[in-house]
Amino acid sequence: MLVFDFDGTVSLGHGPIRSYARFIAGGLPTAHAVDFLGRFEDSISGTPWATTCPDGQPIDGYDLVRLLAAHYDVSASARSAAYLASRHQLATNAAPVTAPAGLADFLAEARPAAYLVLATNAPAIRIDEALAALGLTGAFDVVHTDVGKPAGFDPLLDSLLTRLPVGANSTNLASIGDVWENDLAPAYRRGATTALVGAHRPSPATPTYRAEHLHELYPALRGWLDSASSTLPSTVLTTEKADQ
Repeated sequence: MLVFDFDGTVSLGHGPIRSYARFIAGGLPTAHAVDFLGRFEDSISGTPWATTCPDGQPIDGYDLVRLLAAHYDVSASARSAAYLASRHQLATNAAPVTAPAGLADFLAEARPAAYLVLATNAPAIRIDEALAALGLTGAFDVVHTDVGKPAGFDPLLDSLLTRLPVGANSTNLASIGDVWENDLAPAYRRGATTALVGAHRPSPATPTYRAEHLHELYPALRGWLDSASSTLPSTVLTTEKADQ
């Protein structure tokens, strides 16, 4: 079983994060909005995030916006409204996204040996449209939105582990994502295989596999699938039809 995160893993690009930042800026006085967007662009373009976020080190681009917004006293409710507004632009010209190189082919090759899961904290807003834009329509057996990682990932992982064939264990599940705390640590604690993608690796991270780009992990994941499949009985996982 392969469990993929969405933003930053399957869906790449700063378009949705920039959309979120623009909606935050839209609620600020002009001078503050200009300063906020300037700090945001400096950080998202490569300036060390900690330099621009004195209140803490963001775990991803969305957290970067959150920390910067807090510096301008943007309330939690205003941040939530801005984030939801930005999701209505997902995979449009206002918030473009791209897929990792070769992902559609990799997922197609992984079937039927692997049960393919997409698990994201994002709401269901325009997820189908985004997957279509990424060339991934129907690529996953099930899509779970509003997961509430990290805490909400625990019950989902426990449920997914019960779907493994008799004789399998947690090592037959691999979680792939770009945020250790959210996407991988809950799986790691269960003894599952983990694959961390992206340029940032926090010091506590101890993934099974690590690469800056997802396509660099395809050989390792193919080898893992071959090894995991060879130790399992020929039981086929039941496919879930409805998104959850």
